Amino acid sequence: MIRKHTGLLGPRNPLLLAHRGYSLLAPENTLPAFALAREHRIPGVELDVHLCRTGEVVVIHDDTVDRTTDGTGRVEDLTLEELRRLDAGAWKGEKYKGTRIPLLSEVFALLGDSVIYDVELKIKTKKTAPLAGAVLKEIQKAGLEQRCIITSFNPLAIKTFRKMAPHIAVGIIYTDNEELPSYLRAGQGRFFTRCSVLKPDYQKISNRFMAYHARFLQYPVLPWTIDDPGTAEDLIKKGASGIISNDPGPLKPLFNLP
Repeated sequence: MIRKHTGLLGPRNPLLLAHRGYSLLAPENTLPAFALAREHRIPGVELDVHLCRTGEVVVIHDDTVDRTTDGTGRVEDLTLEELRRLDAGAWKGEKYKGTRIPLLSEVFALLGDSVIYDVELKIKTKKTAPLAGAVLKEIQKAGLEQRCIITSFNPLAIKTFRKMAPHIAVGIIYTDNEELPSYLRAGQGRFFTRCSVLKPDYQKISNRFMAYHARFLQYPVLPWTIDDPGTAEDLIKKGASGIISNDPGPLKPLFNLP
């Protein structure tokens, strides 16, 4: 169940991922942010996906467009045409004015098979099949089944996706945030989903945590979000299988990257 996917993640060859693209330098989850990750030779990218009203898979973190665009409203209530009218870059600076919310297919077209993708399914309801199915279709069209890890806070979404594509790695995300039900804050979703990766908030990782997982569970552990090189180095020494960072450039020496 787990070992078949350790080619993507493993403590002997940890992976560095740019969180929402190179989000320190460019507007998160936009093509400029992903292009910068490629320019800086970051081997992995993390991104977030929603279904919009007209059924396309769009790359944006929040349930609404309010924080990262000049518009308002829920992503799922807006058509692709309406989303495309919004400016998703001006908040980061004049340089990025006019940047648009991208489609997942556009990110795949931009980066191809040059990176590993951590695609986070953003859905809070039980109706997970439409998003899971649409994401799988885009992955298959791009020929990236062996380059993707599908993750989510929602174990129903992961279970649905895993049934559709058991050959693609999946992971459970968790944290102590009160928005997440208490019964999911220690990664309990792994039992329900039979996932292949654990993706905890980095603050939940201790030596005891890593020793237990290494001995008994053998899940690759992919913590988020770490920008401090010292913290990243400590997590790698503890056995983390990767690091997700807003500012991955300064962490590259830890991964022997040029």
